[in-house]
Amino acid sequence: MIRSCPRCQRRNRVPARHLADEGRCGACQGALPPLDSPLDVDAGQFDEIVAGAEVPVLVDFWAAWCAPCRAAAPEVAAAARAMAGRAIVLKVDTERDPDLAARFGVSGIPHFEVFRAGESVRGRSGYRTRTELESLTLG
Repeated sequence: MIRSCPRCQRRNRVPARHLADEGRCGACQGALPPLDSPLDVDAGQFDEIVAGAEVPVLVDFWAAWCAPCRAAAPEVAAAARAMAGRAIVLKVDTERDPDLAARFGVSGIPHFEVFRAGESVRGRSGYRTRTELESLTLG
């Protein structure tokens, strides 16, 4: 995954298993904080992150046309900030990757799925608040 340094804006390659870790920028040696925002991924990136993550992964299956998905987006972003370093938050566009949504039986969106050690451990459909998402992921 490519992450920009908040200090010098240089792009850094970060292995998927280290997205929740604090690192150092390869150019300026400044702190590269854990991922604190939802990461929009395709099927290949999804598989790499879920398989390699050492923390829980919350996945938001959504679509641009879905009003409840758009309403949930700020809650998902707030949950990503609150769980930085303790969980990774991914977004999967079901219009772009319908096969990925089908793989997990997503029939209604928004749908939230939590993964630990590469395996799905729980899922919930429908709008959720930041605190509900945190409880779903870390609880």
